[in-house]
Amino acid sequence: MNHKIWCRRADELLQKMTLEEKIGMIHGAQLFQTAGVERLGIPPLKMSDGPMGVRQEFEAASWKSVGYSDDYVTYLPCNSAIASTWNRKIAYDIGSVLGEEARGRGKDIILAPGINIKRSPLCGRSFEYFSEDPYLAGELAAAYIHGVQLWDVAACVKHFAANNQETERLWVDVDIDEEALRQIYFPAFYDAVKKGGVYAVMGAYNRVYGEHCCQSEFLLNQVLRKEWGFDGVIVSDWGGVHDTEAAANSQLDIEMSVTDDFDDYFMARPLLEKIKSGEVSEDTVNQKVKRILLLMLRLHMLEDAETMDSGKTGSRAGIPAGRQRKSGSYNTPEHRHKALEAARESIVLLKNKKRQLPLKPKQQRRILLIGENAQQQHANGGGSAEIKALYEISPLMGLKSRLGGNAEIAFAQGYCGKAENPQEQQKTNWQEKSLENGGGTQQKSTQAGTVHADAAAQEPESQEQESTEKRRKLREQAVRLATSYDTVIFVGGLDHTYDCEGNDRADMVLPYEQDLLIQQLLAVRSDLIIVMLAGSPVQMQAWIDKADTVVWSWYAGMEGGNALADVLLGKVNPSGKLPESFYKTHTDCSAHAVGTFADEKTVSYREGCEVGYRYLDNHQIEPEFCFGHGLSYTDFAYSDARLDFEKKQVLCTLENTGDYDGSEVVQVYVRKKGAKLFQELKGFAKVFVKAQEKAEVSVSLEEMQREDADVAYCIGSSSRDIRLMIIPDR
Repeated sequence: MNHKIWCRRADELLQKMTLEEKIGMIHGAQLFQTAGVERLGIPPLKMSDGPMGVRQEFEAASWKSVGYSDDYVTYLPCNSAIASTWNRKIAYDIGSVLGEEARGRGKDIILAPGINIKRSPLCGRSFEYFSEDPYLAGELAAAYIHGVQLWDVAACVKHFAANNQETERLWVDVDIDEEALRQIYFPAFYDAVKKGGVYAVMGAYNRVYGEHCCQSEFLLNQVLRKEWGFDGVIVSDWGGVHDTEAAANSQLDIEMSVTDDFDDYFMARPLLEKIKSGEVSEDTVNQKVKRILLLMLRLHMLEDAETMDSGKTGSRAGIPAGRQRKSGSYNTPEHRHKALEAARESIVLLKNKKRQLPLKPKQQRRILLIGENAQQQHANGGGSAEIKALYEISPLMGLKSRLGGNAEIAFAQGYCGKAENPQEQQKTNWQEKSLENGGGTQQKSTQAGTVHADAAAQEPESQEQESTEKRRKLREQAVRLATSYDTVIFVGGLDHTYDCEGNDRADMVLPYEQDLLIQQLLAVRSDLIIVMLAGSPVQMQAWIDKADTVVWSWYAGMEGGNALADVLLGKVNPSGKLPESFYKTHTDCSAHAVGTFADEKTVSYREGCEVGYRYLDNHQIEPEFCFGHGLSYTDFAYSDARLDFEKKQVLCTLENTGDYDGSEVVQVYVRKKGAKLFQELKGFAKVFVKAQEKAEVSVSLEEMQREDADVAYCIGSSSRDIRLMIIPDR
């Protein structure tokens, strides 16, 4: 449909609407829905979280689950897992599953993907985001968005911008150099707009340069609208608006919040009164409503059997006809298969020093799994990313189902965590109180690790001692059992008490005394296989040098346990690569080593562009595992590097010299003499190569220029495993 025709039809609808009807379209009339205009055939906009699947249904005006059985969905791997695949097609496929399921559930906007840069490993929502690197995040986000919007659903990319912590998230003011903002924190959003063609953007809770992001003149008008030409809909985060006039005069289109006083939202009755008094122009509302109508036209929400162009009119005169809107579907076998494929590719083999993996299935007679995460399910936690999953395969179930009855697979708990997320322990839904105390807190350190601040305050000393004693007994039992089995696998890490909206961790230390358990297990089983399951990096210093085999799995969705079993047993050759640096300790991260809180509500990004590997490389700080790292069961050799300036490509030959078919992520970093940063990722390609075969690899670089002086193109398997370097002749 021609955009001019859309605009004309939107204008005609707008002229027929009363001021009250317009106001109803720009703020929440339910917790996840705006008001429509029934007499004109304009439906409400229906929204839903989130990035790991379409969230359960809530009552219209309360955070109480409807409780029916029709909102179970496909539980998808978290965005960190998707980023770990370094696979644009996987990102597209997962986006497509999410978009189709959102339509199947009757949604118009899905509040995903989250693409904020991982500035700190302690951020409670890191598992919802892609990467510390803006190029990697932008490439995957654009593919993901195309997948979502294939299904007549708007992706709503979030949270714009510099939303990198949960502590005081409603009020924290980000003090940042504009160069860093534009080079690190903006590019993924720019790619979402320009490459992804995203239909909606969500503003962030925090402030930038003193302005709340959801009503910021600089972010929403100067950057998003004018510089980037974004003509889609801008939605506030739930409770992110703080002033009626500022919001009305900004480029924000829809205000949403967590409370049920819908008529009292800033862009509801208060705005209506200000327009009637002449304090705010009605034209500001007209612009917002027109953008909403254009979104509805893009999504084929406003359709009629007869076109206006033919001169005919119907019950919805002036509304364009077109193809029927896609209906979507959810919980299909295809969706579950896509979730499994993504989970398989997301798993990262961190260490395999003695080639203990893959295990040989026929030789596995007695296996012991130790650790609560071996049987824990994670779908229903984490904040707004929580999912009502159709099912979730745990690592314990995955191994048992893959090996069958000829192998004895035992389980020992080993440690005990919190039985419930602290948010879930509240009598009311956590989201009802999510705007209190600045919107978020930092967890407290305890002897057993960091815990939710509220939980730490509520837990009496006697209860903590009881938990410590219980862990001691579980630990002793696990260590005793470990000597009696052929293969021992520890499955630990984090849970959604730690990876959780509204809470940042105090440090990277493993909770629940897991370090002590791992050390004691390694003392009796040097061949211990360690699996870490988490959404954020953890500190490994206490045991990493003694561990020969370490596997990393994220919250990998409903098929996560099957995917892990497939990797451990060699059915799948691991190909995941870290999309972020794994620090030895959080103080090695620039956000904590350099960045500071000027006061309790102002955070200074003094590290500038030195985020993640950029900081580590510039200051020669050794990470535990570097950005881009990930091993395979086979080996790859790189050769014959060359440049094609006309096609803007870096090329090389990749040879699989091992015995397993496998995929490798060929990464291209650019080093420029005199630049502030040692090197930056500028391109990557994931390539499958059969054992003992070769493949020609081409990696596109957007910024490749023949006349660039003093540039080196570095080709490698990770940021610290550079295999080839090309310095062009001058």
